[in-house]
Amino acid sequence: MIKRNQLILGDKSLKDITDDICAPVETLPGKGWVGLFLTAKTMLIFYMITLGMVMAYGMGLLGVNHPIAWGTMIVTFVFWIGIGHAGTLISAILFLFRQKWRTSVARTAEAMTVFAVMTAGLFPLLHTGRPWLDFWLFPYPNQRGPLWVNFRSPLLWDVFAVSTYATVSIIFWYIGMVPDFATIKDRAKNKIRKQIYGILSLGWRGTARNWSHYEILYLLLAGLSTPLVLSVHTIVSFDFAVAGLPGWHTTIFPPYFVAGAIFSGFAMVVTLMTLVRIGFPQFKDYITIDHMEVMNKIIMTTGLMVGYAYAAEFFIAWYSGNQYERFVFVNRAFGPYGWAYWVMVSCNVIIPQIFWFRWARRTIPVMFVVSIFVNIGMWFERFVITVTSLHRDFLPSNWGMYAWSFWDGAVLFGSFGMFLTLFLLYLRVFPAISIAEIKPVMNVGRDDQDGKHGGH
Repeated sequence: MIKRNQLILGDKSLKDITDDICAPVETLPGKGWVGLFLTAKTMLIFYMITLGMVMAYGMGLLGVNHPIAWGTMIVTFVFWIGIGHAGTLISAILFLFRQKWRTSVARTAEAMTVFAVMTAGLFPLLHTGRPWLDFWLFPYPNQRGPLWVNFRSPLLWDVFAVSTYATVSIIFWYIGMVPDFATIKDRAKNKIRKQIYGILSLGWRGTARNWSHYEILYLLLAGLSTPLVLSVHTIVSFDFAVAGLPGWHTTIFPPYFVAGAIFSGFAMVVTLMTLVRIGFPQFKDYITIDHMEVMNKIIMTTGLMVGYAYAAEFFIAWYSGNQYERFVFVNRAFGPYGWAYWVMVSCNVIIPQIFWFRWARRTIPVMFVVSIFVNIGMWFERFVITVTSLHRDFLPSNWGMYAWSFWDGAVLFGSFGMFLTLFLLYLRVFPAISIAEIKPVMNVGRDDQDGKHGGH
């Protein structure tokens, strides 16, 4: 009989699980959480001021210029959309494949998805330069004659793809929490708290009929979310791939972008789970080193896929015989922005290779540092694709450099304030681990014959 490590440590009873998971929602926050929240809130206020200045004075504050019309706004938009990929993958695809280890990390990963997409959604709207006219971008019956959006543009496909992804992700996340909201309502001693969680639980009673409907709906949403995981970043890649610009119109972009999104998304999950384990020590029995190791294996695998894509791009540029295509990739690696290219390669391809060693995959400080480097590298990947393909055009007289300004850094830095503020509030208001899904797997991995914990 194959022995496996238990998914939940500490020989928990059913009551212990409920108490542990409800504790952050039912108790006052500690100094650590308050300190982090105040820091994130300060970053959020700074972000709001920055966006206000950009809207008031225009996109000229940022580094966009001629010939680089796409800059930090688009780079950071693609970065945050990528971060939002791991949550739905963990929840939907791994659920359909019956991967029981997903139960401890699924809800927080789903929350990360929702908040990342919310953060990303602001950037294209602000990039238009006059966000108060953004309603012109939506196809609705209007009085301006036959003035419709361009349905053949991948930028419009983005609007539909991202809004659909956000809607399904929010519903999927919320439906999964309904049974747990009912649990918190039943435990609530405060009348207002009982009413709020009672409304959120949608009249859940825990009957066989409730569970039957819940499981059918959850399965349908998982099936609906699965193609969205693949389609959203594929369509984001079309923003570049359908353009006739050397360095962009590459057929490898859709799978390359999807692999990169899963790569960066799992890195962010590892970063956040490390912090959650530190902030809420009782969660260490649920988010175990085994969970972290599995995610690190996925990071290593997708990192190799991304590395293959980098190499394939160079090979195809050489093999095509197109001198413009060749020039773009040589310039990308050895031109004025070569430093950004090698930062990208180092962070995304070289550093994750440490996960070939088991000790590295199971060491919290190592995985935390690697996950930070991966997120840095993935931002630089989008920067390299966007900026280095634009800054040296077909005519040398048209060449230019991106005029990076303080406001570019402020927009990028502030966006983390929005994301972290939402995430920290979530940890205090919603149960961070699914009580309903954890209990059925509490004994998975236990050797039924002698009751001992399994080894590798």
